[in-house]
Amino acid sequence: MLSNTCKYAIRALIYLANYSKENKKIGIKKISEDLGIPSPFLGKILQSMAREKMLASTKGPNGGFSLGKAPEDITLYDIVVHVDGQKYFNNCIIRLEPCSCFTEEITTCPVHRRFGHIRNQLISFYQETSLADIIDDFEISGEVIHF
Repeated sequence: MLSNTCKYAIRALIYLANYSKENKKIGIKKISEDLGIPSPFLGKILQSMAREKMLASTKGPNGGFSLGKAPEDITLYDIVVHVDGQKYFNNCIIRLEPCSCFTEEITTCPVHRRFGHIRNQLISFYQETSLADIIDDFEISGEVIHF
């Protein structure tokens, strides 16, 4: 499962994809209140995402955050790999070693073959789902984005 930090990052980026517009930033306090995430913790997450250029950050009275790229150019995969690392997609469900460390000399776990195709589907889902897709899904469903 995704870490809470990763879930917060995904929620925050969906929020920004939906509510921030070009040249308009949303302040950390507003994002924090709307999402129910402690401001200092959210600030660390968003600054980290800004260093990766997924977000743009401006300091000052009119400062805040907005997306650093178009919503269609930021995938769930990008966010998960940045926050939880590539290991999220390589973890073995039985052993402590990641599945990527196995070689011909070290065999994979007994459920590896059974889980492998599911892992590949999961990776494809994360790679093929952008923030724009999620915003579109909300619009199609008629649901209001609220967290």
